[in-house]
Amino acid sequence: MLLFALKSILYNYDYLIMPIENETTAPNNEALINTETRLEADDDLTFPPIDQKRLAWQDVKDGIRKWPIWLTLAYQDITIRYRRSVLGPFWITLSMAITVSTMGYLYAHLFHTELQRYYPLLAAGMLAWSLIVGLVIESTDGFTTSAGLINQIKLPYTLHIHRIAARNIIIFFHNIIVMVPILAIYHEYAHVNWNLFLIIPGLFIVYVNSISYGLILAMIGGRYRDISQIIKSLIQVVFFVTPVMWEVTTLPEHDRFFVDLNPFYAFIQLIREPLLGRAPTLHNIVVVAIMTLIGGWVSFKMLTRYRARIVYWL
Repeated sequence: MLLFALKSILYNYDYLIMPIENETTAPNNEALINTETRLEADDDLTFPPIDQKRLAWQDVKDGIRKWPIWLTLAYQDITIRYRRSVLGPFWITLSMAITVSTMGYLYAHLFHTELQRYYPLLAAGMLAWSLIVGLVIESTDGFTTSAGLINQIKLPYTLHIHRIAARNIIIFFHNIIVMVPILAIYHEYAHVNWNLFLIIPGLFIVYVNSISYGLILAMIGGRYRDISQIIKSLIQVVFFVTPVMWEVTTLPEHDRFFVDLNPFYAFIQLIREPLLGRAPTLHNIVVVAIMTLIGGWVSFKMLTRYRARIVYWL
């Protein structure tokens, strides 16, 4: 009787449990079917390809539109550099004036050139060279120095290059005060005429090239950190082979083609000649135009291809 009662209890227990198990397992089967259906539907989804060229072009346009940001940052960089100093940013002007006055007196005697002819040439050349070399060196570290800002805030990459270019243009206008006494004292060689206004389109062209070549140097410098030191070393060599402190006429006729192939000389003449009251030559304009087209094309190609990788290089 005990065995019969135990079998009866077990039978009734199985009978009671089976419906519950069926009820609990049925929804699980339905959930599994729904999950498989969703996975099959997800497999059918297709994501459109990312148009990197459109994103690169949008980056360029956004960098121009956000001009209040990079202009404010450029001005802030200069004020922070000379904070709590007596002269402030005009230390830049004083430094340039001391450099021009000392170098002008020394090299005028070394090159056996008259001071009234050499001082304006050197002053205008040093103004143009300091602008160009500042753009080149700072652009190489353009992304690495702004790594904290790039990693924290979503901004166009071109904005950081605009910041460097604007900062150097502001410094150039501080340095241009050096030309005022030069034009007043040595007016026989440095003339004040309508050609002086050619410096405006000249600076604009230099600014455009600073953005295009600045992007190239910033991307290469962000990927390979040794490039910055290489550029700084090469700049010293370029300074001596470029007619900044000396005139092209000092070279023999058959050696002057090296100067004609030097793009730095063409950009320097684009700024120096208007400061001296002369217009740049056609050869200088052609070289600058070719370099501008090459720089714009190469920089846009590189920005299209490597824009998404910049943040991972920093």
